[in-house]
Amino acid sequence: MKVSIITVVYNNKSCISDCLQSVLTQSYPNIEYIVIDGGSNDGTQKEIELVQDKLAYYESNKDNGLFDALNKGIQKATGDIIGILHSDDLFYEPDTIKKVVTGFEKSKADLVYANGIYVDRANTKNIKRIYPSKPFNKRYLLFGWIPLHTTIFVKREIFQQSGLYDLQYPIASDYDISLRWFTNPQIKTYYLKANVVKMRLGGQSTTLSLQKKKSTEDLDIIRRYQLWGYFTLGCKIARKIPQYILPRLIRYR
Repeated sequence: MKVSIITVVYNNKSCISDCLQSVLTQSYPNIEYIVIDGGSNDGTQKEIELVQDKLAYYESNKDNGLFDALNKGIQKATGDIIGILHSDDLFYEPDTIKKVVTGFEKSKADLVYANGIYVDRANTKNIKRIYPSKPFNKRYLLFGWIPLHTTIFVKREIFQQSGLYDLQYPIASDYDISLRWFTNPQIKTYYLKANVVKMRLGGQSTTLSLQKKKSTEDLDIIRRYQLWGYFTLGCKIARKIPQYILPRLIRYR
């Protein structure tokens, strides 16, 4: 199976090289790596150009934000499976994609999701937050449950059938599309019990200044999918609390 990995970036020179190498050093051989740059002017493009010959597709043009750039990448993808790795982030280990593909082969699923961790921006060995998941039950959605978006890998035809990211949600479109998938009984899901991504704290939706706007978008999405309004939103927010406590309770190798 061919796996398309999409990274979108804008002015992130300090992290993009780590992200690129995380994909390029994967042990799984059949990876199509697509990088969409939003017209960076801080030296990011020079970092990408150092490995451009190893990329399946690369462009650097102005876009309308994160999800518009992701849509561009998805439209260029030719893999059987599509996954996303943001420019701040890293795959958990060199065998990550190999494990994901094995999950698809074993389960015959349309969508495979897993666990992820958040790490310190400067020291990625310093775990700040643990985002676990579990086998899917539709009732979990009412209580604000949703897998970490970058741990979700889907077959390309799912995008073709269900559509791309909705640009009316500039911060929370990942929540919208995740609910679109998890509320569709025709999409078979599989939980891979493994960490697949390390996310640096401080991304677009993790800053305090944007949390209010994100919650507003989340609430609109919750109502769109006929969940339990403010109750679901409150549960979704409250789920973060134990995620920050877990690193102190669990030792990671």
